[in-house]
Amino acid sequence: MARKWRKLKKLQDLLLKQEPIQAVESQNRINQQPNSQDKLATSLDTNISKLQKIYENCSDVIFHNFIFGGTDQAFLIYIEGLSNIEELNDKVLTPLMENVKIDDSTKQIDRFKTILQKKISVSKIQEVLTYPDIIYQISSGNPVILVDQMSNGYAVGLAKWEKRSIEEPSAESVIRGPREGFIESIGVNTALIRRKIKSPKLKMEEVKIGRLTKTAVIVAYIDGVANKTLIEEVKNRLNRIETDTILDSEYIEEFIEDNPYSPFPQTLNTERPDVASAYLSEGHVVILVDGSPFSLVAPITLYSLLQASEDYYNRPMLTTAIRWLRYLFVIITLLLPSVYVAVLTYHHEMVPTTLLISMAASREPIPFPALVEALLMEIMFEILREAGIRLPKQIGSAVSIVGALVIGQAAVDAGIVSATMVMVVAVTGIASFAIPHYNVGMSLRMLRFPMLFLAGFLGLLGISLGVIMIVTHLCTLRSFGVPYLSPMAPMQGDDMKDVMFRLPRWAHNTRPHLTGKYNKYRQASNLKPSAEKGEE
Repeated sequence: MARKWRKLKKLQDLLLKQEPIQAVESQNRINQQPNSQDKLATSLDTNISKLQKIYENCSDVIFHNFIFGGTDQAFLIYIEGLSNIEELNDKVLTPLMENVKIDDSTKQIDRFKTILQKKISVSKIQEVLTYPDIIYQISSGNPVILVDQMSNGYAVGLAKWEKRSIEEPSAESVIRGPREGFIESIGVNTALIRRKIKSPKLKMEEVKIGRLTKTAVIVAYIDGVANKTLIEEVKNRLNRIETDTILDSEYIEEFIEDNPYSPFPQTLNTERPDVASAYLSEGHVVILVDGSPFSLVAPITLYSLLQASEDYYNRPMLTTAIRWLRYLFVIITLLLPSVYVAVLTYHHEMVPTTLLISMAASREPIPFPALVEALLMEIMFEILREAGIRLPKQIGSAVSIVGALVIGQAAVDAGIVSATMVMVVAVTGIASFAIPHYNVGMSLRMLRFPMLFLAGFLGLLGISLGVIMIVTHLCTLRSFGVPYLSPMAPMQGDDMKDVMFRLPRWAHNTRPHLTGKYNKYRQASNLKPSAEKGEE
């Protein structure tokens, strides 16, 4: 534990001092010179035979021989379903196969480049020199052209595959605010952010991760706003990842978080471009993963996970009241069943006499102690929740609602659980659904079970011990070196304006303190509206 603490302390000191962090050795593997065996041969037959061997038993990989310029032999390779076949035929094959009058003394490579410049009406053409380059290009949807007696090829930017339209994220819906969300195409996602942040200071650096998937991962940040040491730390953690597959941003999240054994998330995932853009403007780093509609925001704090995007589209006073309700929901989600079990088992004197008599009457036919009764209902509630999520939408909600009503009433009539316990578990479940981010609600629901055991065996003393352990863990937790409970622990007064309260927008003249006071001010400090200014 002490060794782990020293490691986290060293990382925090580096971030606060803004000391440069050396890139890891795995970063250099991207810039290494290609192996001689990977380079293309000058013989077209050699290149074709090797590529056909690589893509043996791949019926969707298309190999096409043709004559370009009327004299020279050429070869086209692409993957069916990933390339735009219509434009490939009209803008590439048809012009290349026409007879072109060029001086015979011109070298073949120069003749081919001349034909490309004069005949091919495609904006993006990239030279490829190795077999891995060809594999990556055609896997990305770009057809590759190879010509006899040339040791290089050309990838034509004609990628096209089916993707879903831009829709409102179902998990982050709002009453007021933008209704567009990220999709699985990383090009569309970067464009959505560019639409909101039009400054060239918005930087997007791409990294390829995954030996099999070669997944494009983009690190987005605003130059001059995000701390440089934070940016280097994010890129270093990404470059250390050596794995076969990256299919979603959650894969990345597990590799880069500070404490992988913590039940609490250390990055924020969002499908909303406005949320990602807002965090970018505050100096955070956003990670986009090709094939995933969820972007990752780092670093974050616990209070970031309890805020909703709609908080910034409503009046400050209303938002403040809703935030206080959310903090109450967190307490209810974590502690309400445990407090009920502890009071019912050990602390009867805390309940008013009339209510105690009513509770005792309802529990008289129940054969189980309060702890077992609570565990049965909690497990049953989780089963119904999972069933409602996994079933098709048309019947999922009906099954969960009808199941809760029928099973709850049947359990009460059968004398297995009391009506009070059903109400306690139902209120707890509803409170967990009111937390904006689903993964935070899941963390609290998971912690509810050990809290139930502590309450069942030790009463309120056990609940106190459990709360102390959770708070201690949160105090030691870090997100890229930033304390998880900041700006309350450690206390940072300037950043408290957007934690327990949401002050008016004109009062947010400083950015949050992340890893040093880097580019602190984001707006003027005299923007408060006044009657005198209006009269002027």
